[in-house]
Amino acid sequence: MKINKIHHVAVICSNYEVSKKFYTEILGLKVIREVYREERESYKLDLEIGDSQIELFSFKNAPERVSYPEARGLRHLALEVDDIEETVRYLEGKGVKCEPIRIDEFTLRKFTFFEDPDKLPLELYEK
Repeated sequence: MKINKIHHVAVICSNYEVSKKFYTEILGLKVIREVYREERESYKLDLEIGDSQIELFSFKNAPERVSYPEARGLRHLALEVDDIEETVRYLEGKGVKCEPIRIDEFTLRKFTFFEDPDKLPLELYEK
């Protein structure tokens, strides 16, 4: 078996309009397609991120995600950037709180964390 790459990551949000604005207007991801699935009363928004995608879903009464204390399962989504300081300044200018920038002790790359509107941990990792 040979896996080429991660094709997409699916994210379920509590407020579709708030999350759509965050991912498109603040993070600047391009909309590939947006579909309202009437039978599920659910939106599905496909967003381009490099040569991969984020699928943003809305579901009625979806339970909250456990983030802290950390639970089993997906821990966070890491986004690669060229200049982490510039990206942090941009996000903070949009009202997004970022943790202090740290250095990965193994790769010596800079990284930090912030959250989406549903407190999903997102990481910035400098190229």
